[in-house]
Amino acid sequence: MNHQPAPSIRDRFHTFARKVAEAVGSPWAFLFAFSIVIVWGVTGPLFGFSDTWQLVINTGTTIVTFLMVFLIQSTQNRDAKAMHLKLDEIIRAIRAARNDLIDLEDLPERELDALAARFAKIHKRASGEARKRFPEE
Repeated sequence: MNHQPAPSIRDRFHTFARKVAEAVGSPWAFLFAFSIVIVWGVTGPLFGFSDTWQLVINTGTTIVTFLMVFLIQSTQNRDAKAMHLKLDEIIRAIRAARNDLIDLEDLPERELDALAARFAKIHKRASGEARKRFPEE
């Protein structure tokens, strides 16, 4: 018997959020949303372009947007975390790589800015050397 613990609420939410994000990002979801807007627009004359008619689309889109913000943020946070772990593993595995670059996302902003400035200097120097070796024709 394999007794694995039941998925936590967090695990269930991540699964749900990923599935919703995939579904909502499809062309079919766009066409569905577009058709709702078309139907709403076409029914305008039927309802005399009333305040209630306008409130329906405003309320619906506000609720959907509010909920989607949390789902999208959840999937982006999870994707970013996975990407950082993959990059950290690559940095750790390559001998010439600087292991102090692992977990850069946890550094204070001023340290990140200083590191970015150092890399900008390295890039500028490397670009200059490349131009010397491969001048434009």
